[in-house]
Amino acid sequence: MFIFVAMKVLAKNISYLRKQKKLSQQAFAQQMDVPRSRISSYEEGRSVPSLEFLIRLSDYFKIPVDILIRNDITGKDDISFIELRNKRILFPITIDSNDEDLIEIVPAKAQAGYLSSYDDPEYIEQLKKIKLPFLPVGLHRAFPIQGNSMLPMKDGSFVVGKMIEDIRDIKTGRTYILVTLNDGMVYKRVENNIDKNESLKLISDNKTYEPYDIHISEVIELWEFACAINTQEYSESELKLSSILNMFNELGIELEELKKLIA
Repeated sequence: MFIFVAMKVLAKNISYLRKQKKLSQQAFAQQMDVPRSRISSYEEGRSVPSLEFLIRLSDYFKIPVDILIRNDITGKDDISFIELRNKRILFPITIDSNDEDLIEIVPAKAQAGYLSSYDDPEYIEQLKKIKLPFLPVGLHRAFPIQGNSMLPMKDGSFVVGKMIEDIRDIKTGRTYILVTLNDGMVYKRVENNIDKNESLKLISDNKTYEPYDIHISEVIELWEFACAINTQEYSESELKLSSILNMFNELGIELEELKKLIA
């Protein structure tokens, strides 16, 4: 049953993507280096494409094979493609009855699931959603904050990030949510060293945490800080502690600069 459904979805997607490129079956067949009859057979669902053809199709349209065979992407207005690391990833754009964008919320308990399903429209569709009308145009998503590495951001808060399509657009000194291969989901201040050595330096505002470098090939998704949502009230003692920690952090930076001058 699954193979039949996948074939039907794939057939529709091949035809749809070909027409999006404004190619005839003959012209597309030449691009794929196969006879025109093969394209016709695939689009009508009369035969199953080989793995070699699927890979070639994926490379041509820059869409993962998994998306091509599992998701009907024909004629939908509620999806978009975003290019990440030379691969077009399918993103659902959720709107309400007034055609206003809704923001998906990734709950803390679902972080592990998000890392494996971030490009699955069905997974994204089941996430809870909110509307924040004051945000600028763009695709936004809310991510949970854990720990105290980005003081005064409180553990349990949410950062709403705007999707950044090109990693080279990172601006040094700004904060980003990064979904990475090895470190999972992190929220850090970023130093852009791509031109120098294809890396990013991730810096915590809480200076008790050491900065570290990651190669840009590790970054799966990138979201620039748009706003923060605090779900808990700060106590007076926490606010004082935060101020004290910030003061010591600034003092530490000044001492480091002084050491450099003396040396």
